Amino acid sequence: MNKTVIMIFMSIGMTLGGLLPWMVGDHDLMSGWAILGGLVGGALGIWAGVKVSKRLS
Repeated sequence: MNKTVIMIFMSIGMTLGGLLPWMVGDHDLMSGWAILGGLVGGALGIWAGVKVSKRLS
């Protein structure tokens, strides 16, 4: 597996997951929802990165 691909997808997922509550009206970037969104987004990003990395190999 290519760790670089997984890390890129994780970073993108964490960023989008953390910003999602901000986009729907919660304008506190350090709120619990933003942290939870970053956690879920990071996990989904890792999952997507593993899938893409396996296809590239």
